[in-house]
Amino acid sequence: MTILVTRPSPSGEQLVSRLRQLGLAAYHAPLIEFAPGRDVATLPARLAACVPGDLVFALSQHAVDYAHHALAACSPPWRADLHYYAIGRTTGLKLHTLSGRPVSYPPDSETSETLLCLPDLQQVSGKRALILRGNGGRELLAETLAARGATIDYCECYQRRAIHYDGSEQSAHWHRLGVNRLVVTSGEMLQQLYNLVPDYYRTSWLLRCNLIVVSERLATLARQLGWQSVGVADNADNDALIRALR
Repeated sequence: MTILVTRPSPSGEQLVSRLRQLGLAAYHAPLIEFAPGRDVATLPARLAACVPGDLVFALSQHAVDYAHHALAACSPPWRADLHYYAIGRTTGLKLHTLSGRPVSYPPDSETSETLLCLPDLQQVSGKRALILRGNGGRELLAETLAARGATIDYCECYQRRAIHYDGSEQSAHWHRLGVNRLVVTSGEMLQQLYNLVPDYYRTSWLLRCNLIVVSERLATLARQLGWQSVGVADNADNDALIRALR
């Protein structure tokens, strides 16, 4: 078994290192990198404009990192009179560690659907929802909160940028390495990988690999693209990915 990990740095490198410590052949080829988002400098003002009891949502660890850096000059950086939410456990723990504030998140999944099932998000009429995220992404969280009566304020804390590879050369290299398992952690990267690999390698190699993803939504997309062997990790963190790969 030879594993190709496509998740960005540093999580992707950390996962490869842990897999190698377990005696598994693993390689890292990140498909995206990160940069500060166009709104992140305005975050202190946006947070200050919230009223006590408003809601703040962190949709990824990267959003938390860039947001915390932008708030470093504020005292305190994260207000104590707001309610904080995260897309899942990993992001929630990071937000709690950096902010020192209580953070609510769904315990068993990292999706907008499960986040929206939290009991205290059922009645949000009149609240402001400040959503910390990257560029683009799904609109389900915002649309549902708006339908429940909340006012939505997006803050693009970071940008995802594609890392460009020579598709033919890279596919041939991965094929020579004997890669037969893939780790992909977002729909954007899954589509990017599919488009990167030329037709010949796509049919003879890529779609024959066992694919590990982090949600049923991604598994559905993968099957629509043509993968037959798709596994779903029970979470998006590296511990869950290792369990799915062993």
